[in-house]
Amino acid sequence: MSKIISFGKSDVGLRRSNNEDTFIVRPDLGFAAVADGMGGPASGEVASRIFADTALEIFSSNSERSERELPGLVQDVFQLSNERIISIAQDDPRNHGMGCTAEVITFYSEGYVAGHVGDSRTYLLREGKFRQISKDHSVVQDQLDQGLIKPDEARNHALKHVILRAVGVKEDLAVDIIRGKTMPGDIFLLCSDGLTDMLEDAEIHKVLMLPLDLEQKADRLIDLAKAAGGKDNITVALCEVIAS
Repeated sequence: MSKIISFGKSDVGLRRSNNEDTFIVRPDLGFAAVADGMGGPASGEVASRIFADTALEIFSSNSERSERELPGLVQDVFQLSNERIISIAQDDPRNHGMGCTAEVITFYSEGYVAGHVGDSRTYLLREGKFRQISKDHSVVQDQLDQGLIKPDEARNHALKHVILRAVGVKEDLAVDIIRGKTMPGDIFLLCSDGLTDMLEDAEIHKVLMLPLDLEQKADRLIDLAKAAGGKDNITVALCEVIAS
């Protein structure tokens, strides 16, 4: 059986007055989550916090869980968060339009299950190779898939931040569930778009390859994102698989 170590950090960035991102890392419960709030300063913070709190509630209540049960638990995190955010928005007009993009990953003895909605991202570094395992739910990604634009046009596209899915916006929420095996040495990165808007994947890859611990890697990523402009809140959660 493998052991998971993790570290998370969030920074307000250089342009925002408040932080609407939320993260939670609980290696003792075998999960991590990142949520990026939207819908205004107060509402965005509320939505992302609801998501993180719901993830903690569900995984705390199901600490003894099998591989077969994990996809359902990940789905439950998103669906219950979705219901709670919608309910609060309906009860208080000040929260109208709030929601969040979100990533969750949870581990079992030989693998992982991840959940994804929006344009926050989950990446995997394995044996030196770095790849995005989530797929953005955005207008730009949709245009890329259809061949209407090229990858080099996507980064600064006028519709870059128009997302097609978010938690807490519609009652019918489609969640991407991603499953795979783990290997000792794997590093998973969950992050808000405050990181990926500022840094190319190659820059992130380079940092994760450095001989640093997870805290130092998180610090380095956030420092580089701020040096590149820090236009949004920046949140990273790193999970590393080590042999027990």
